[in-house]
Amino acid sequence: MTRPRILVADDEPDLRAMLADYLEMQGFEVTTAADAVELGARLAAAPADVIVLDINMPGENGLAALARLRADGLAAGVIMLTGVGTLETRLDGLHAGADDFMEKPFEPRELLARVRAVLRRLEPGPLAAAPEVSFRPTPMGACTFDLRARCLRDAEGRSIALTAMEFDLLDVFTRHPRQILSRARLSELAHGRPLEPGDRSIDIRITRLRAKIGEDARAPKTLRTVHGEGYLYDPDA
Repeated sequence: MTRPRILVADDEPDLRAMLADYLEMQGFEVTTAADAVELGARLAAAPADVIVLDINMPGENGLAALARLRADGLAAGVIMLTGVGTLETRLDGLHAGADDFMEKPFEPRELLARVRAVLRRLEPGPLAAAPEVSFRPTPMGACTFDLRARCLRDAEGRSIALTAMEFDLLDVFTRHPRQILSRARLSELAHGRPLEPGDRSIDIRITRLRAKIGEDARAPKTLRTVHGEGYLYDPDA
């Protein structure tokens, strides 16, 4: 059985070494990088399943590196490490394509739990778990969402990279077509956790998804906003 690959990118040598040792003891294959240049080299050599990425690296910081990598099609789960866990920092990370966050200092056991959670979201679920769902490719704006293949394809059939949480949101929408889903309900169904006060992560991810499926940001029709209530997926739009 292939071990999941974890890439730890942080400019603190002691932290890199500690996390590499700890995660390897938990059964993962781990590589490390000290900056964005090394991060790119490691990914070019071997793709990672999950990247643990420090925001405040020298040179190109973690936010800029992640935004660039996502634009290039990076599909790995990403957990960002930050020394300042402000709302603005989290929003910037979500806009860049982060899946989760850890504020330094942290317990390695908590990071391990978050790594495993991201990996679970990346794994295909059992098809028998939702027999009422059609696994035929589903229209999604200018694209097609293929639940069985776990991918979004454009009109030419090219795959469009999705983060684990973006996939989870599309999965939920296709299971609940034409239903108004509140932000809190989307968070529970897609991510398995309650929505905290002031948390805009659902809005940001839907904004990113609209861009990926070719929606008009000023008047989206497929992933519609129902003001004061939530969002609605219209497969016929």
